[in-house]
This record gives sequence, structure tokens and C-alpha cells, in this order.
Amino acid sequence: MSITTPIELMAAQVDCEILTLPTGAKVFSRGERADSIYGARRGIVELVGEGGEKLCYRPGELFSYQDIVWGDGCYRNEALARTPVEILRLDRLRFLNLLHNHPTLAVLLISQQHERLREQRTSGTCCY
Repeated sequence: MSITTPIELMAAQVDCEILTLPTGAKVFSRGERADSIYGARRGIVELVGEGGEKLCYRPGELFSYQDIVWGDGCYRNEALARTPVEILRLDRLRFLNLLHNHPTLAVLLISQQHERLREQRTSGTCCY
């Protein structure tokens, strides 16, 4: 079986946790220690920045990796379930090992970010 997407790679990790949360549940808070990366498997997760800017992640998309890879060790946003969600959670060290063992994952994440920025620029919308 060939694993071709970031969410599949993440789900295939032995220590990957699966969380099921109801609408409105907090995934993590701004300022908390950034110790994990998350991936939306089902539903929509909204990240809200300090200035109120919003960005939504849909099934198949990974989020919070920017805080893990480039950040100061804390989440820069608050993450909320906008619908009932099933999300994957992988701790920081396991994610960095995953990147080391599957360097194409970095290219897939950059591509995801590029698509997201292009979508924001053209639509000016977040989730819906």
C-alpha cells in the first residue's frame, strides 16, 4: 500500500492519537506549548489569530506544523472545532522524525500552504 498524502503518513504512525471533538471544542489555545501537530480527518477546524484573523482546515489538511517547525515553542493561534471533528495528533518529536524519514512530506505541506494562500487571496473567505 502506497501512502501518498500527509494525513495518511501521519495516521500510519504508531503513536498517532485520534481525537473526536464536538462543535465548539477547543483543540489548543494560543500561548500553550506547541508540543504536537494536528491533522483534520473529518470536519472543520478553525484557527483564530491574536488579531481575530481566521483560517479553516478541512479533511486531509495538517495544521500547527508552522508552530512546531518555525515557532518559538508556543501555539500562535487558538484552534476550535467548527463542526464535529475527528483529528489526528502527533507529538513534535515524532513529527520531526516523520519529516526526516519522508522528506517529500515537506514539499506536500508547502504545496498545501501555497494553495491555502492562493485561496485566501482570491476569495477573501475562511471556511464557508
